[in-house]
Amino acid sequence: MDWIPCATTGSIATYYTATASLAPEKEAEVLARVAGVVKQLLREEGDLVREGDTLLLIDNDEYLYRLRQAEAERTDLESRLARLEEMRSRDLVSAEEYESLKNDLKSAEANEGMARLNLSYTRVTAPFSGRVTVRYADPGQTVAVGTPLFVMADFEPLLARVHVPAKEFAKLAPDQPVDLVLESSGERLTGHIKLVSPVIDASSGTIKVTVEIPQYPPTVRPGDFAQVRIVTERRAAATLVPKIALVADRGERVLFVAADSTAERRVVEVGFEDDVNAEIQSGLAPGERVVVKGQRSLKHGQTIKVIESGQVAGDSATQDGS
Repeated sequence: MDWIPCATTGSIATYYTATASLAPEKEAEVLARVAGVVKQLLREEGDLVREGDTLLLIDNDEYLYRLRQAEAERTDLESRLARLEEMRSRDLVSAEEYESLKNDLKSAEANEGMARLNLSYTRVTAPFSGRVTVRYADPGQTVAVGTPLFVMADFEPLLARVHVPAKEFAKLAPDQPVDLVLESSGERLTGHIKLVSPVIDASSGTIKVTVEIPQYPPTVRPGDFAQVRIVTERRAAATLVPKIALVADRGERVLFVAADSTAERRVVEVGFEDDVNAEIQSGLAPGERVVVKGQRSLKHGQTIKVIESGQVAGDSATQDGS
């Protein structure tokens, strides 16, 4: 048979695996804060915007009028108070009349401030930098206070939220690396644990873990499903063999070792496994050669022929005399 790989010493981990949908870190509905008619749309679905950019204009004629009215009332009261202060210096007005006018001025200033604020709300702005994902409003539409106008989301970074059994809590830590595989394309992403909830969900016995994916290809979108793999334990000096070398035989995990020119059947105890390798906890020593092809048809003590080659995997394995 072809060249046979040796058992090696290396690192292997066990994972908790779950499926989660990717979500933006921030997402919010942008609501109308004043009533009026939509005058102009300045952003559309899919547009990238920065915090404070104008998304939409509501007709502001009524709010301009209210502001001018409030300004005029405040100006009138300021003039009256100035005259009253001069008269008060000559004891021509009572302290009560003077204080009443001062309070009226404060109220007028507050009314002017509210009118100015409502006028500013006719310019609907982005609450944070991100992308417009939904537009609800149309030009000419009459909106009330609280009417949804847009949905915005910040796609950088994306988040995946999974619920991990509470027994794994001690094995999780912020910034711990996480592997993700997109279900739609098989593309691999890398993230890290951002948050571990401090409480256990009493109904499920799980802890919510938030995974942050800071970088990803432009084809990835919120709503994509991904398989999330979180390392729960890692062993740095494990005896490793290719996973394909293992055979299940009558309830035992078995592999064949090339002892000179003879196939030696070994019952082994298997620890952690990943996509490529398996950890052998007993029954094999580092450096021993294991059969990775043709082993299913081998028997203990059968003569084999090893042909040296530069390849480690994917080689064909043949028994002597076949």
